[in-house]
Amino acid sequence: MRMIRVASGQGFWGDDLEAPVRQVEGGPIDYLMLDYLAEVTMSILQKQRARDPGAGYARDFVPLMERIFPACIERGIRVVTNAGGVHPVGCAEALVRVGREAGVGGRARVGLVRGDDLMDRLDHLLDEGHSLSNMETGAPLSEVRERVQSANAYIGAVPIVEALRRGADVVVTGRSTDTALTYAPLLHELGWGPDDFDRIAAGVVAGHINECGAQCTGGNCMIDWWTIPDLATVGFPIVEMFEDGSFVVTKHPGSGGRVTRASVTEQIVYEMGDPRAYITPDVVADFTTIHLEDLGDDRVRVHGVKGARPTPFLKVSIAYAAGWKAVGTLTYTWPDAAAKARAGARILRQRLDRLDLRYGELRTELVGWDSTHGPLVGEPPADLPEVELRIGVRSDDRGSVERFTREIAPLVLTGPPSVTGFAGGRPRVQEIMAYWPALIERKAVEPHLTVEVLEV
Repeated sequence: MRMIRVASGQGFWGDDLEAPVRQVEGGPIDYLMLDYLAEVTMSILQKQRARDPGAGYARDFVPLMERIFPACIERGIRVVTNAGGVHPVGCAEALVRVGREAGVGGRARVGLVRGDDLMDRLDHLLDEGHSLSNMETGAPLSEVRERVQSANAYIGAVPIVEALRRGADVVVTGRSTDTALTYAPLLHELGWGPDDFDRIAAGVVAGHINECGAQCTGGNCMIDWWTIPDLATVGFPIVEMFEDGSFVVTKHPGSGGRVTRASVTEQIVYEMGDPRAYITPDVVADFTTIHLEDLGDDRVRVHGVKGARPTPFLKVSIAYAAGWKAVGTLTYTWPDAAAKARAGARILRQRLDRLDLRYGELRTELVGWDSTHGPLVGEPPADLPEVELRIGVRSDDRGSVERFTREIAPLVLTGPPSVTGFAGGRPRVQEIMAYWPALIERKAVEPHLTVEVLEV
């Protein structure tokens, strides 16, 4: 059977910048998928674009492509990415420029998929009766409409497949689903039809395994993590997909990390809701039908995946302004580190109360005692060598947050002794972009999706 290799090169914006290079140079692959987006990433990108209209995409992607563009063209490796974020046009245009500078002018094409951005049509959609209610609370979007900064629908494989069909060597999208970056090339190459739900569901499972990079090849792995070799040059996953929908998860020979049934299973259950209904724009995959077979030598076979018809809805990621925040830290040392930190927090709260400032929330944690797992039973041991007091506030009033940032430093000389770790100065006031998940009928989005192919 024909086999297509789709390699993962990024699991999030900020991932190992050398991983895509290792994937391209380390052995044969057909496609390189680069996943940059998460809900919080969309909010960050929108904040950046609000300050600079030319921003709003994963800037790391462009210099990366300048490095690997020539090798990708020479080796016939095509790239699919959602690095476009909230500004895919700017990302694609920057890619064309660096492609010419990298020497692939006249030899490469960049596919641009857009239409996921709903901001220009948001009021029209609301007027048409699309409430875009919060999936978690049921509240209508009208409650925060005036504060909405971005709204992007999660799109699937169809426009990516069209860009590949039209000869794009690199496809740039906005808010594509993470899994579509892997299964869109498979639909294109292996000729699966839109109603071939089982095989598309297998592609979704492959995409879910691929989407977090080295998390399925030994990174962030709970099973015998201390025995995993050479994480410094960990190999990122490669999916070898066959026409029948079975596939093998592997990595380049000689690379670090490990591919086992356990490592792949950990990634499969990551961010899992109802395992019987993993919903994507193109299929609903049943993760309870997955069969895993450890072949040894960093190869795990996946087969038996079943799928069903997609729902009539698409998910929408909405970001809205939700006030301001600041977080500061002080480190207290032995003896009585935890007691000192608690006293410091109490003193700071008393001073803030006297200033009559307006906070929606004020939270303190003792890093090294209760910050990860929440309040613990009993008292922290007196011999803790050090504890970091982390204290943060959020408010609709920026002035209150700014005043908070001035009240931490005085604790160094006017609070409990043995403070260290304040060399960074006052905390920075940050605008909060809150996440609002919603659903919308796909017929309101998909007719507006467009595909362009730009010559490099």
